[in-house]
Amino acid sequence: MSVPASSPHRQSTGVPGLDQRLGGGLLPGTLTVVAGATGIGKTQLGLQFARAGLTAPDEQRGGVIFDVSARGDSQSHQDYARRMFDYRGSRVTRRDLDHDQWHRWQAELNARLGSAIAFLYGNFVQGVRRVVFDGIEPADRPQESIQWNLLEYVYHQIVRKDPEWVARDLFRQHYRPQARAAAQHSYDPQQIGCLMLSTSHDTMLDELISRPLDEGDSLTNANLRAASGRRRVLRPAHVAASLRDAHPASEMPDHV
Repeated sequence: MSVPASSPHRQSTGVPGLDQRLGGGLLPGTLTVVAGATGIGKTQLGLQFARAGLTAPDEQRGGVIFDVSARGDSQSHQDYARRMFDYRGSRVTRRDLDHDQWHRWQAELNARLGSAIAFLYGNFVQGVRRVVFDGIEPADRPQESIQWNLLEYVYHQIVRKDPEWVARDLFRQHYRPQARAAAQHSYDPQQIGCLMLSTSHDTMLDELISRPLDEGDSLTNANLRAASGRRRVLRPAHVAASLRDAHPASEMPDHV
């Protein structure tokens, strides 16, 4: 099997064998989505990707984890979450809220987005170039998921937005005194690699690959889509199948 040469413009996943088959790793400036069942190893891949930034010559900083789990614990261990955080909430989607509840949630979200902007912007100006979105739970219709609504905003309005305008959103009326410092700490959003880890209803690889994409599904905007599941064999093994790498510079062979 011929393997594509490593590309200096790709970010290592932290898994040498996977990098080899992806032409060197993941493309910065794009979104990679990995979908799979709980416990299949998505978070471990995310941690490997984030940690690989520490040894990347042009980064030398680890990535950040943005966990959007709605149940206090990303692995759904509710008893653990209750002991650790006294967490007693439950996951809801847009269909579970009436009109007023939905708008109250949006207002509360807007009030808290400042923390998300500060966290990501603060890391980007310090040289972080990797973001892992984790804790995304399955939804029958992605456009009704509160998590997907949050992630759509964070991805487009913070991660991919011009840093000057991110700084304006962060400092608001206090931006003018900070304008010079913000300009001195500018960065290129296209150098930031994003890995999104999404939990799926399906556990078998064949079902994951054949699942049609729904309207509003972030998979439709991903540069690379990957499914992580189990094969129907006597000894179930975790495997991953790359589904799409649409970047023009991609060298990934069709059989991967």
